[in-house]
Amino acid sequence: MARQKGIIKIKGTLGDITFYKSQDGYLVKEKSGVDGKRIATDPAFQRTRENGSEFGRAGKAGKALRMAFRPILIKCADNRMVGRLTQAMIKVLQADAVSERGLRNVIDGETELLVGFEFNIRGKLSNSLYAPYAAQIDRVTGELTIDILSFIPTNMIAAPSGCTHFKVISGGAEIDFENDSYTVATSETAVLPWNGTATSAINQVNAVSANSTKPLFLALGIEFYQEVNGQMYSLNNGAFNPLMLVSVSGV
Repeated sequence: MARQKGIIKIKGTLGDITFYKSQDGYLVKEKSGVDGKRIATDPAFQRTRENGSEFGRAGKAGKALRMAFRPILIKCADNRMVGRLTQAMIKVLQADAVSERGLRNVIDGETELLVGFEFNIRGKLSNSLYAPYAAQIDRVTGELTIDILSFIPTNMIAAPSGCTHFKVISGGAEIDFENDSYTVATSETAVLPWNGTATSAINQVNAVSANSTKPLFLALGIEFYQEVNGQMYSLNNGAFNPLMLVSVSGV
């Protein structure tokens, strides 16, 4: 893969060379020399087909997780999150010690490997929230809980420049990867001032199905705001809002 230089940028295909625009700028790549039909049938490409099948399964699982958390994710994701999540799901799938290669899946994998996944690489929760918190998943009651003791915002939250206020958000999701369905509950505090006054203790309970047999996911994040003439505006359109998976309970 090469990068285009010069004033005039090209998009399209010339012979076996393809010119295109990506997030990394204008690039050039050589057209693949292997016919798609051959990849689908030739025994020599068995490993390629297995990898493709598992990659597709990981991508579908990642989409289910993204859709479940969409109510809070929409303001807390970077533009490469989809690819990063797919790669994380591939690791989950590869931890499946039961299924054959090419048939490995998320259910038989290790969804706990997703703990610590940051949805916004530009604003990580691990670099933003320093107040101690407790994340708990209770399968019996179906409650996914976040508890944060009282803290001083300017001491315990590293806010981006221009921030005047913030909100703590969380979400709990029960995901059925096999049927591509989910149950989700979200919580949020009021918009709080980012100053030297201690907050009240925060308790957020996100309830899904009791006694669930599906993987459960708990996410915690922060939304940053700027007050202008008495109105609250999402700071930089949410560019630095962190959201992280803080607890996962597989099956």
